[in-house]
Amino acid sequence: MLDKPLKRRKFLQLTGLSGTALALGFYFPASGKAISTGATLYNISSVPPAGLELTAFIIIDTTGKITLINPRPDMGQGSFQAIPMLLAEELEVNLDQVEIRQSDGRSKFGNQLSGGSGSVRSSWEPLRKAGAAAREMLVQAAANKWKVNIADCYAEDGKVINRKNKASLPYGQLVEEAAKLEVPKEPRLKDPKDFKKLTKSLPRPDVPLKVDGTAVFGIDVKVPGMLYASIERSPVIHGKVVKFDDSKAKAIKGVKQVLLAERPMPHKTTQSVAVIADHYWAALQGRKALSITWEDGTYNTVSTSNYFNELKELAKSEGAIYKVVGKFKEALAGASKILEAQYETPFAAHAPMEPENAVASVKEDSCEIWAPVQAPDWLVGQVATYLKIKPENVKVNVTFLGGAFGRKAYYDYVLEAVYLSKQVKAPVKLIWTREDDTMQGPFRPGMLSVMRGGVDQKGNVVAFEHKAVGASIQHQVFKADLKGKADDWVMECIGPDSSPYAFANASYSHILAETDIPIVWWRSVYCSTSAFGQECFVDELAHAAGKDPMDFRIALFEKAPRFKQVLQTLAQKSDWYTKLPAGKARGVAIVKSFESICAHAVTVAKTDEGIKVEKVVCVIDCGMTVNQDNVKAQTEGNIIMGITAAVKDPITVENGKTVQSNFHNYRVLHINEVPQMEIHIMQNQEAPGGVGEPGLPPIAPALANAVFGLTGKRIRRLPFRLDRV
Repeated sequence: MLDKPLKRRKFLQLTGLSGTALALGFYFPASGKAISTGATLYNISSVPPAGLELTAFIIIDTTGKITLINPRPDMGQGSFQAIPMLLAEELEVNLDQVEIRQSDGRSKFGNQLSGGSGSVRSSWEPLRKAGAAAREMLVQAAANKWKVNIADCYAEDGKVINRKNKASLPYGQLVEEAAKLEVPKEPRLKDPKDFKKLTKSLPRPDVPLKVDGTAVFGIDVKVPGMLYASIERSPVIHGKVVKFDDSKAKAIKGVKQVLLAERPMPHKTTQSVAVIADHYWAALQGRKALSITWEDGTYNTVSTSNYFNELKELAKSEGAIYKVVGKFKEALAGASKILEAQYETPFAAHAPMEPENAVASVKEDSCEIWAPVQAPDWLVGQVATYLKIKPENVKVNVTFLGGAFGRKAYYDYVLEAVYLSKQVKAPVKLIWTREDDTMQGPFRPGMLSVMRGGVDQKGNVVAFEHKAVGASIQHQVFKADLKGKADDWVMECIGPDSSPYAFANASYSHILAETDIPIVWWRSVYCSTSAFGQECFVDELAHAAGKDPMDFRIALFEKAPRFKQVLQTLAQKSDWYTKLPAGKARGVAIVKSFESICAHAVTVAKTDEGIKVEKVVCVIDCGMTVNQDNVKAQTEGNIIMGITAAVKDPITVENGKTVQSNFHNYRVLHINEVPQMEIHIMQNQEAPGGVGEPGLPPIAPALANAVFGLTGKRIRRLPFRLDRV
């Protein structure tokens, strides 16, 4: 909300409008539950009334210009189209008739996070209501002009049409009349069967911009008077600067200044050395010419091998209980067959194609930022706190993001640029190198899933346990007190609510492990780690019971019809029950994450070079959708990223230093390694679920289960080599 009356001149600068405008909006608090702030219609040729609260997501002026505000940054997942599409569907306009603008972090736009696959889920109803309210007001305005019953009018293609004589009025000619009307409190939403855009496959408006190079990413930004920065950080985690020699760096043409800098992370601030120059090449070469003496302290003993050894020791103790069903211990003791296994997933880097970068311009009591960020509202708060200025004095210009996967909601790189701009008293553009991005973190935390289960003589599961052991993002990043508590983020996807297998006796728990390695969420957060152990162990139980893994799961979902239907559809689409020729096998896994259910059937084959992933058939139930084609694209991307994490390289730390540095030793799947993919979307009218992440968690366990079917070997540690199984 605006704390002060909105100045007319400022409003005109923000909107670029003239004449009378219609503005409607909804406020999104941090809880993610949208609250309507109604619609505001006013004549912008006069000063708006004092205390006006403007949360504008739809703006229409008398020239016919329609502006839709997208409050969810686009990191490739399609929110640039999806969020305005919710408005456009009910407003009865096409996206080629509107201008889409990105929100800027101000509190009037509420929650602006792109993350947790939540953009559409949290916006589905409130933004459709905003569009519907505008439509109803414009239709009423037309009816009043024509002196006809409102039932004789309808909206279509940016205008209101008279049913009787087919006369029409464009929206721009109706806003002055609409300004006199009361805002509908409960506008009528379309029946999904009447959708013209939602649930369809439509071209994304951002794609042509990205193809022809006109889309602006953070790394493209230039502002007047801008200097460039490159920062040398300690190769040992949290190392300190003892001294540095900058004589050779300053001798490089274009280098203007070398100074101590800092990297503010949520759990620790570290020292570094920054080179400031007229252009990026000079800054980078100056950085390479630096001579720095570092103090490692005790951090040179940090290693991922020590971390995983600690997890295995911690696994011997009882965990903090998340949920218990029935009497697990008694049931396990009475089982005729008991199984135990541990599944390990590594630390992982995000590796977006666009490394971290930001432009910051700090003045005495204000700051303006241009950056690829996932949550501009979060950034406003962090910058305001860091600089000790008012949040309303921080402006964030959000660009397209060249990938993010969670990394660009962690704002150490922006605060570095802010620090440097304040020191040099000029706008500064900071660019991380690929090596910086890969080696400095933060990373997905490495985790251990400790599994136990029991079956009776009839092959029924009588006991099931999943104990997750590892570091906590909530604890490190958000300072959560987890003493005696299970981290509910860690337990994503595996508890009885998210994974409703009919286990009569089950226990789910978490054991916290501390680490100095920086960690943060990674695409699908903990679902990419915990689901691996869960779905592989369910497969182990199926084989121990002598049952087909697909049938075994379907039977356990008897009281979870959406899960059951997804698996039955997958069985049909993948020809699960058709016997494969020798040298081939299939594996299955199903995971619910971010309110969507996704299952994969993976086919693998033996070749002279090892095992080849031939085909992935996917069925996803994500409820009602915005763009079917985008659901497929996101799921295909999830499959590729998930296979990469399963069979390529981990992030390892030795003597406090990250071993991997670039794509030569932190490899991604090559195009010739990508399997054939079929994506099938369940058609229903359930509430929308997430799409950006749910396709990732089931891929690693489905692949590992297929490898077991082919070789008889259980894969319990990721990543693994397809040519060495």
